[in-house]
Amino acid sequence: MRVYLIILSLLFCGVAFAQNSISGVVTDETNQPLPGVSVKVVGESTASITDVEGKFLLKPTKQPPYMVEISSVGYATQAIEVKTSGQKLEVQLLSQDINLDEIVVSASRTPERILESPVTIERMGIKDVKNTSSATFYDGLENLKEVHFNTSSLSFKSINTRGFATVANTRFMQLVDGMDNSSPALNFVLGNLIGLSELDVQSVELLPGASSALYGANAFNGILFMNSKSPFDYEGISVYARYGKTNQKLAGTNDYYDFGIRAAHKFSDYFAAKANFTYLKATEWIAGDERSMTNGGLGHGINQNYDGLNIYGDEVTTFIPNVGQVSRTGYYEEDINDNSIESVKADFSLHVKPMKDDFEIILQHKVGIGSTIYQGANRYRLEDFIMQQSKLEVKNRNFFVRAYMTTEDAGNSYDMRFAAWNVNRAWKTDQEWFTNYATAYQLSSAVMGASTTQAAGIARQYADYNQLPAALVGLPQFATQPTGGPRYMPGSPEFNNALATVIQNP
Repeated sequence: MRVYLIILSLLFCGVAFAQNSISGVVTDETNQPLPGVSVKVVGESTASITDVEGKFLLKPTKQPPYMVEISSVGYATQAIEVKTSGQKLEVQLLSQDINLDEIVVSASRTPERILESPVTIERMGIKDVKNTSSATFYDGLENLKEVHFNTSSLSFKSINTRGFATVANTRFMQLVDGMDNSSPALNFVLGNLIGLSELDVQSVELLPGASSALYGANAFNGILFMNSKSPFDYEGISVYARYGKTNQKLAGTNDYYDFGIRAAHKFSDYFAAKANFTYLKATEWIAGDERSMTNGGLGHGINQNYDGLNIYGDEVTTFIPNVGQVSRTGYYEEDINDNSIESVKADFSLHVKPMKDDFEIILQHKVGIGSTIYQGANRYRLEDFIMQQSKLEVKNRNFFVRAYMTTEDAGNSYDMRFAAWNVNRAWKTDQEWFTNYATAYQLSSAVMGASTTQAAGIARQYADYNQLPAALVGLPQFATQPTGGPRYMPGSPEFNNALATVIQNP
């Protein structure tokens, strides 16, 4: 009897619980069902969402009366009172425009603390410059987060960020004491060729993200600030000197010299001045990759259309009927470039504080002179280039006015590939060379019965050196051919004069 009563009481509880539920349907203004609408009991966690037909079912724990809230994005929220258990609701939601709070995007060109900056800033300070294990502080920037370095030569290194692995990163900006360090002619940053001496580095700050809001489209990939020391705060004479050796099978063993000196003096609370001088001299490694850029073997001996990666001049090619595709003989990199590296940097600045406070007038001049290698689409020799920057700046903690000018002279710089082309052409035109090659190739095959490889070797020997096998000497086909000497050999007076003439020709 006791068990029967317990079972009966449980059944009544189940019926009571089943009766304490509500259901309904939610539609829009056109009486179409609304799926995904939130339906919840106010004051407790009981909630549900409507199905594809707009229907829902709620089983709250509390007894009526209570409030049910129906809401959905884009519609006005409704609150309905439930007065009895098992009540069925029919709810129609009215559409509502959504007004978001105003968002303000702002930028500031005034200095900010790194912890207060809204963007990521990578920073190298005086202590970091001293502690870097890299050869120079500029090399040490490669250890900063999101920085990728491209090295064209010992003295030409460029920074890239955001995954753009190209030397000519035209969308990255570098400011040295507020002056854009980009080359006016090349339109990209020249690394530290006309930058700061590491003795004069106050701080280096890198913003790897887009900075176009403040500095224009050129700062799309990021911006690097290089700030020098003030002579008011850092006086005295400081010097550094480095010596090393570089060794390569092609270039041999060569000396590396790097020297710098900084002098700064505060004459009074109103006037200070400083000067920097650095000198670097070395020999660059020689690019000697001879892999062919065309189908075929390595070298003209087995591939008459051979185009070596670091051989220049053999890019000139043409198709000769009954012979095939043929390229001219080129020059190795060491033939048209001595690979010497030299960099001279100097800067001078006068600093005036007329009111003995943070108001300051700065007059500065920077100059960079030297020779180096630049690797872009081709290999370039930057020879005796000079770049100068002059600046007048008025500033205090609340504002600055800066005017500066950049001038550049490329000196005797040249593209190694086109230099080799034109040295070849100074000796013999392309048309004449290919005509010589075709004539010798076809006659050696017809008269001597030479194989394809033999005919190609005879043809190149004649086109390059005007030399023929005895069996072909005296044939009438060669009566009108030139009888001059061989092609200009590297290091010969003829070669050196031709290269100098090519370099001087814009």
